[in-house]
Amino acid sequence: CAADLCNWTGSGFPAGVDRRIVLQVRLRCTEGLVSWVYPGQALRVALEPNLSSIRYNRVCIQPSPSLSGASVFIERAGELELLETEDGGRTGRQVFCFRAGTGPQSPGTWIRRTVGFRYELLRNRSVYGGLERECRQASCRPCNDTELLMAVCSSDFVVRGYIKNVFHDSKRQSSLVEVLTTKVYWQRSGMFEQQMRPHMSPQSWHGHIRTLLQCHVKPGDGQFLFTGSEHFGEAWLGCAPRYKDFLSVYHKARMGRRTSCDFPLD
Repeated sequence: CAADLCNWTGSGFPAGVDRRIVLQVRLRCTEGLVSWVYPGQALRVALEPNLSSIRYNRVCIQPSPSLSGASVFIERAGELELLETEDGGRTGRQVFCFRAGTGPQSPGTWIRRTVGFRYELLRNRSVYGGLERECRQASCRPCNDTELLMAVCSSDFVVRGYIKNVFHDSKRQSSLVEVLTTKVYWQRSGMFEQQMRPHMSPQSWHGHIRTLLQCHVKPGDGQFLFTGSEHFGEAWLGCAPRYKDFLSVYHKARMGRRTSCDFPLD
C-alpha cells in the first residue's frame, strides 16, 4: 500500500464493500505517523526502516485520542497478541512500548472517523529517557563522565539554563521541568523557543523537559547543562550536570584527547 514513507494517511472507504480485506502499509523510517480514515476493516502496519544495518529491538506507539474503541494487536509468528493500551488512547499522551516484531494491526468498526498513532523504533531501551517507565527500565542515577561526554555529542538537544519551576504529574508518573535557557547549543526541533517579551533578555529561551517523577527534581540555583532526547514531540531529560561541573569534565577530557566532538565554549 505504501513504501519508503515515514507517514501514511489512507482511507478504508474504497475497500468497505468487503470487510475481509486487510489493508497493508510498509513504512521505511524510524519514526512517523499513521492516520486512517474510515477504519472499517483491519490495517496491517509493517515497520521496515531503510537502515538495515541497525537493529531496533523496541517499538513505541502513542495512540491518538480517536483510537478509543479500536483494538491494537501485535503480530508474532502469525499469531495476534492484544496490546493493552489502558486508557484506549483517550488522552492522546500515553506511550506504549513492546518488543519489535511485525507491525500492529488496528481492526475497527465501519464508521466515519479517523484513527491513528505515532510510532518510534528504538535500538536500546536506555536511550528513551523518561519513557523508560513504559519500558520498565527507569533510572535516576547521575551520569558518569563518559556518559556525559557522549550525551553532549549525541543528544537531540543540548541547552544551558536555569530551572524555573517543576510540575509533577502523578498520572503519567513524570515531572515537567520549566527551563529558562541562556544558550541553545543545538536542538532537533523547536522545543525551546526564543523569548520576545520586552522585559526578557534577547538571549533568553524557554522550554519544558520531562523526566521521571521518582527522580524528585526540584527548582534550584545555578546553571545546568541539559541534554536529552525528543520523543513524540516532547523533550526528555538525559544528563543534566551543573554547567561548572561539565566544564571541569570537558576540559580534562579535552586535555586527554578523549572527547568525541568539539563543544563550543564561551
